[in-house]
Amino acid sequence: MHLPRSGASDDGQASVELVALLPLVGVVVALLWQALLAGETVWLSGSAARAAARAAAVGGDPAAAARAVLPPRLERGLRVQRASDGAVVLVLRVPAALGRGTLAPVTARARFEAQR
Repeated sequence: MHLPRSGASDDGQASVELVALLPLVGVVVALLWQALLAGETVWLSGSAARAAARAAAVGGDPAAAARAVLPPRLERGLRVQRASDGAVVLVLRVPAALGRGTLAPVTARARFEAQR
């Protein structure tokens, strides 16, 4: 038993709706990926600052210690400075999810007593 069809056909309507939503899905995925990269940068900046502070406490090279903790994509734009109170201040740039640029800087600070 077939129901009579009205004059308009809705064949392919789901395909049209899917194609219309694809750009929105792409934007949401890109934003989620960017948030993941920002979170990873914040997390690793703390680890790198602690490694740099440990190296500085024993007379080592803080910048080399920080680089040893970071993946290569985060080393670009890395700045490691010694503060007047003996702490190490580390600045990383959040990489852009799309393209090769960077976004906002992330700063982390750590301090260990000198071990001499």
